[in-house]
Order: sequence, then structure tokens, then C-alpha cells
Amino acid sequence: MERANVFGTEFEYDAADPDGYRSGVAHLGRLAGGKENTVKVFELPPGQSLCPYHYEYTEEWLLVLDGPVELRRPDGGETLERGALVCFPSGPEGAHKLTGRGERPSVVMMFSSSREPAVAVYPDSGKVGVWTGNAEDELMLRRADGNVGYFEGEPLE
Repeated sequence: MERANVFGTEFEYDAADPDGYRSGVAHLGRLAGGKENTVKVFELPPGQSLCPYHYEYTEEWLLVLDGPVELRRPDGGETLERGALVCFPSGPEGAHKLTGRGERPSVVMMFSSSREPAVAVYPDSGKVGVWTGNAEDELMLRRADGNVGYFEGEPLE
């Protein structure tokens, strides 16, 4: 049986992340051999956010391992401390954004049954992201660009 340690993880940072969104990630579930659920641990340096404000179409959970963390939700914001557990429901009512607010990095665990393909909606910027597991088929779209008809561009034969 594979194992991982929540408190002994190495965080990976993406050099392409812009200031304000520089956070580290450890794919803890994958390290422990998990395939059915997504479990990630994130390190949020002071003033840095995990992701833009968004929601998904699967239930997602947050456990603060070391805080404080500022949480933005549709009904307002609050500061969460170590040990706080929050469930974000599927859809718009589960929208959220996390920002590290301590003097040192905050650490959070996010877990869900989300797997690829996955969809996330970003209300502030009017975007929808689609992740398929195949880079050629992954998209970030603006809602304002509208929809195309189901049969648009399809050959008749």
C-alpha cells in the first residue's frame, strides 16, 4: 500500500503563475496511490491566492492545516484558522477563492471526487475552463463569445 504524509510534502511551484497567484501544490492523493478522488495540499505564501474566484460542478472540500486563510464565498468573506473544514457545494453556490493571510505560508488541503474531464467557471472574468487530460482538447473560453449550434460546421455526409 502506498503512503503519503500531509506534513512531509514537497510543494511544486509553477514559474508561470503571476504574482498574486503563486502557490505550491503537492498531489497527495496521487502520491498515496489514489485514483477515485483528488486530494491536493497547497502552500499559500502571504498575500498569494490559490486560484481566481471560481466554482466547479462537483462538491469540493477544504481543510486548513495551517492558517490563517481568507475565504471569499458568494455570501461574503471570512478568515479561517487551522482546523477549519468547509464544504463547497457543486455549482454557483460553491464559488470560492483562498488567499494566504499569515506572516508565513498557510497550508490547506483540498479534496473532491473531481476527475478529468472537469469544468470550472470564473464569475469575475466571465470564463469557463475545461480540462480533459489531453492538452490538445483543454480550453479556457469567455462566456461572452457565446455558443455555437450543435450541428454547426458538421458535414452532411
